[in-house]
Amino acid sequence: MSDLFMQALTFIRSFGILGEIFIALLKIVVVFSVTLLHVAYATYWERKVIAHMQFRLGPREVGPYGLFQPFADGIKLFFKEDIIPANADKPIFYLSPVIFFISALTSLSVLPFFDGFVVADINVGILFLLAMSSLGAYGIVMSGWSSGSKYAFLGGLRSASQVISYETPMGLSLVGVMIMAGSLNLTDIVKGQFAYPTGAYVIPQFIGFFVFMVAMFAETNRLPFDLPEAESELVAGYFTEYSGFRFAMFFLGEYTGMLIMSSIGTICFLGGWTLPKFVMDALPFLYQVPAIFWVVVFLAKVYAFMFFYYWIRATLPRYRYDQLMAIGWKVLIPIALFNIVLTGTLKIMGWL
Repeated sequence: MSDLFMQALTFIRSFGILGEIFIALLKIVVVFSVTLLHVAYATYWERKVIAHMQFRLGPREVGPYGLFQPFADGIKLFFKEDIIPANADKPIFYLSPVIFFISALTSLSVLPFFDGFVVADINVGILFLLAMSSLGAYGIVMSGWSSGSKYAFLGGLRSASQVISYETPMGLSLVGVMIMAGSLNLTDIVKGQFAYPTGAYVIPQFIGFFVFMVAMFAETNRLPFDLPEAESELVAGYFTEYSGFRFAMFFLGEYTGMLIMSSIGTICFLGGWTLPKFVMDALPFLYQVPAIFWVVVFLAKVYAFMFFYYWIRATLPRYRYDQLMAIGWKVLIPIALFNIVLTGTLKIMGWL
């Protein structure tokens, strides 16, 4: 971090507990506001990327190059009529999008965006992220059940079984990273990669990285694993009966989940905000660059993952549901278990 930033933190911390509370609140505001801005423009970028892949232009009418399209969409959703089905279980119907959205935002609290900048630097960061991912599934299941619609109910059931099937291989895919880093703390994992010869765990953990990448799509209900929302079968799946601002909460929660999964992949496999140590030693001036440079490095890696999301959506068709289940239980879990055994063996032998 830059000297100016460190001096500002030291001055604020001189006020004791009030200073610590102020720093925590400031981090929360910065992380949440920047994330929501990135989520808004992730939708714009997705529409532009897929449009060019399909020889179209994408958004271009609202503002220069369509740059104000996310704001126009947000204003439209905010003022749309909030329709509640007559036979819905109203308290649960109201609560479901809140649970889904809050669980996604809460996951942001343990993500380190650069050295020293994390809202809650806890020792079980990976477990916390997996727990929040599972909690978000409750919002989906509750929304499908409370809507009083067969389409939404089927979407909720699909999401529950999908989370159960792919949460397991995702957790197992990260065990190899935990073994190599010797910690579940996300900041320690990044620092462990910086000290590693390759500067990232993606090379020795390429098996775990493959499992994580596949599970990442299923956890966020994205193509080719978007069975809970399958438009051709279930209209819009679990949020078929939602409109207006409640629909926007599901929409923002889904894209926030994509950003979180991309951040987990960046932190656990691509070295987080760091560059390989041999690059830093070859270019010593990098040790003196301001903190904003490392934020840009981190976001560049995250958006590489986000681009992969869009690329897959524009390329692959949706799997059948039996195929989705078979991939999770018959392919990913055995591969992930093999990776754990292999990593543990090589670690004991001193080869990692």
